[in-house]
Amino acid sequence: MNKKTLTITTFALFSLFFGAGNLILPPLLGFKSGDAWWLVTLGFCLSAVLIPLLGILAHARLQGTLFDFAKKVSPTFSIIYCYIIYAIAVALPSPRTASVTHEMAIQPIWDSSSLLTSLIYFALVFLFAINRSRVLDVVGKLLTPGILIILLLIVLTATFTLDFDFSASTMPNPFSAGILEGYQTFDAIGAVVVGAVIIISVNIKDKAASYEAKKSLIRKAGFLAGLGLLLVYAGLILTGALFSDVFDADISRTALLSSISTETLGSTATLFLSLLVSLACFTTAVGIVTGTSDFIRGRFNDSSLAYRITALVGCVLGVLIGQFNVGYIIVVAIPALMFIYPITIVLILLNVLPEKWASQTVFRWVVVTTVVFSIPEFLFYAFGPMDIGFNSVRNILWWMPLNEHHLGWVLPALVAFVVGNTVKKRVE
Repeated sequence: MNKKTLTITTFALFSLFFGAGNLILPPLLGFKSGDAWWLVTLGFCLSAVLIPLLGILAHARLQGTLFDFAKKVSPTFSIIYCYIIYAIAVALPSPRTASVTHEMAIQPIWDSSSLLTSLIYFALVFLFAINRSRVLDVVGKLLTPGILIILLLIVLTATFTLDFDFSASTMPNPFSAGILEGYQTFDAIGAVVVGAVIIISVNIKDKAASYEAKKSLIRKAGFLAGLGLLLVYAGLILTGALFSDVFDADISRTALLSSISTETLGSTATLFLSLLVSLACFTTAVGIVTGTSDFIRGRFNDSSLAYRITALVGCVLGVLIGQFNVGYIIVVAIPALMFIYPITIVLILLNVLPEKWASQTVFRWVVVTTVVFSIPEFLFYAFGPMDIGFNSVRNILWWMPLNEHHLGWVLPALVAFVVGNTVKKRVE
């Protein structure tokens, strides 16, 4: 694999990760965190950079599909997990890219309906998705450089023209707030979904490449893409923090990014921001629809018809759901993320670990424990406070370490990991 292939793959990975949530979430985090922006950055990058990077490294090791991530638990569990992941992907982050594009890139310029935006947007997504063999080249060569150039203009302008005077943070727990907000980027889910897209794209480009060559390529591209994401997120959070005393405290995510762009880029802000949002959101939507279609095609004996039908269904869902506003989609996503994100994180970590520490027994103990301790949080956010039932269970578990930060699954999963390995050694 040459440097040109590495560059294209790196750009493709970065752009497939960097979508709607990655644009609108960091500035508001910085805006609210003020002088604690660096703590928020650490937390945000833990869940939105480090975990996704480990997901890519796991893909480099497995070189399979999403099914391979959870098959050690059981084939049935893995299939269910895959369907849940892809259902969430096409129902939430993919439509959200159209919603963000309409609110920030289309509506300020043209007084058109969100339905028209979604129709045109997902028609283009469908065209890119069915031209499967060209996804890597088109995304890597044409779209990502544009995203990076525009972002650089915004961040550098803010950094070199504003005084580093920050307001006091309004967040009680900046670090954990950054971690949880990182969930909304869907980057951990993106890692296990678009990682498979990259694997297939690399195989299409060079079928003769060895396992080690592909592993090295994907690992290097993953590290470079992760470094790029880290710099971009830190820059956007810092930029938001620099404006922490400029705008109204109740400003929305999309309005804040638009206002920052206007302040930093002046009269050209609308044009730059429109291009930035359109490119970043579009590449993410293409990656999600393509990855979902690849999975369904694999389930139907490599059927091209199944691939096209899935791509079409994903785009139709995008048109329907993409008409809701961004804030509503973010709120609706919280219950699903509180359930599926912990499971995805532990699967990524287990797949990165050496085989001796991640046997089938350990996989089962850790994943089952994580599922059990994630259910109360899911039900709480899905249905709100209840006098009886699972909310009572959630209250009982409130004494668990980190539960006040909505990370109560972490310690039980760690205990299950230790116990599982201890049991395995004694049996051997």
